[in-house]
Amino acid sequence: MAHAQDKAAIEQKLSSKYALTKTTADRTDIVTAGAVLVLKKDNLMMVDVSSSNMFQNTYKDGKIGQNTLGKIARFRIPGVPAAPSSGGNQRTWVAGEKLWVTKIEVKDTGVNLELYSDAINDVRYRAVLSFPFKGTDHIGEQAGELIAEVFDVQAGDDSGGKGDQQQAPDNSAQQAPAGNTQQQADTPPAPIPPPPPPADEPPPAPKTIALGQTKDLVVANFGQPEKIAKVGAKEIYYYKDLKVTFVNGKVSDVQ
Repeated sequence: MAHAQDKAAIEQKLSSKYALTKTTADRTDIVTAGAVLVLKKDNLMMVDVSSSNMFQNTYKDGKIGQNTLGKIARFRIPGVPAAPSSGGNQRTWVAGEKLWVTKIEVKDTGVNLELYSDAINDVRYRAVLSFPFKGTDHIGEQAGELIAEVFDVQAGDDSGGKGDQQQAPDNSAQQAPAGNTQQQADTPPAPIPPPPPPADEPPPAPKTIALGQTKDLVVANFGQPEKIAKVGAKEIYYYKDLKVTFVNGKVSDVQ
């Protein structure tokens, strides 16, 4: 059994890798954004933040499953009325989707992560994902290894959108070597050839967007957005087929 001091040290170590996100008291918005986690497994059930019941998911044997409440909510017997609900939409997350973590709690039997989603159709979702320990030895290492099986941390802004730039060569004119000026004067000038036909215009370079690009660069490539929304620390630009999220003036997500 781990002591409280050991648990606190493990929580601190995990929080340094999976930086916590702070939400408003009613959980409808983000106050301070932490690490963005990229889900690597399917079948994570979440409920919207207005619900009083938060789904308890468990990661075991390489799969995410739900507790009894989650299974009842997901599977209904035909012809049997649904049980009374505390309200709230439900959604199942799959590998590749992104989440925030708002709390990390280490217990004797495992570690729990409280998860929080970005707004989807103006609805945010939350859930708990538990990682049971396999025995009581080296629980700190177990916690880190189990979480890493389910989540990757999205790379930061330091590598986004910055490519190598090559300096254009110097094409300054060169002087022709001095020759026989008298011979040049006696020789009639050669006829001027007709200008060549205009070359075909090269196709324009495709417009690209990458994490870490500034708002000015995005606007320069894609023009002014159709709509701009501010959600907490984020600013979202809506284009016809594109949604670009900025945090601190740089691209943090593209959908």
